[in-house]
Amino acid sequence: MNPALPTIDDLIADGALFVANHSGGKDSQAMLIRLLRVIPFIQLLVVHASLGDVEWPGALEHAKQQADAACLPFVVARAEKSLLDMVERRFQTRPDVPSWPSISHRQCTSDLKRGPIEREIRRYAKANGFTTVVNCMGLRAAESRDRAKRLPLTHHARNSVAGRTWFDWLPIHDLSTAAVFDVIATAGQQPHPAYALGNDRLSCVFCIMGSRKDIANGAIQNPAMFERYAALEDRTGYTMHASRVPLRELARVSA
Repeated sequence: MNPALPTIDDLIADGALFVANHSGGKDSQAMLIRLLRVIPFIQLLVVHASLGDVEWPGALEHAKQQADAACLPFVVARAEKSLLDMVERRFQTRPDVPSWPSISHRQCTSDLKRGPIEREIRRYAKANGFTTVVNCMGLRAAESRDRAKRLPLTHHARNSVAGRTWFDWLPIHDLSTAAVFDVIATAGQQPHPAYALGNDRLSCVFCIMGSRKDIANGAIQNPAMFERYAALEDRTGYTMHASRVPLRELARVSA
């Protein structure tokens, strides 16, 4: 049975470690701004899951700059494999099944982001004597029906073990996209430059859930990476995007 949920004020008073998952995107940035208003800085840690060369250039640096400006510790979580390595390996071992992650099987999130981040949180908490962890993520109800159904604060049973209690918190679950940009502007900050190009999302340059604008901008700004993705689609016979439309068509780039 799950324990009764404490309030955020209770968790602050108990000396919990609050971890801001920071992709370098607008939601992470707005979330950290909100966290800094209520969480003592000695209880805050910023973690960025580096996706290597498939990540938008400057995403890691943008996250670190915000953490550094607030004098917060900043940890980079790295997976032992890359997205394209994952796709290649799956195609070699299971050519009969789709090679790319999907919305229902988001191995890219679990293996390249969530797993490495949780590993670094465990290390940091143990090294610094924290027995309660509040893992903060910038997921918003306005993004999708699934995210709208999520509760802002939940107990995380899998990561709660003897001597450690773990909660997941969505501090900006209630914000609209416009409100996110307003939080950033009001704080006197700028979002990652990709948004000025018209991007809706920021993390991987080419995301399975990216909009057409995201894919087109990624192709223009990172043509060599685009070709690697498109060539891998051609070779595997499977499309990357959730729409199942080939990348060349989504980006309106001819082969």
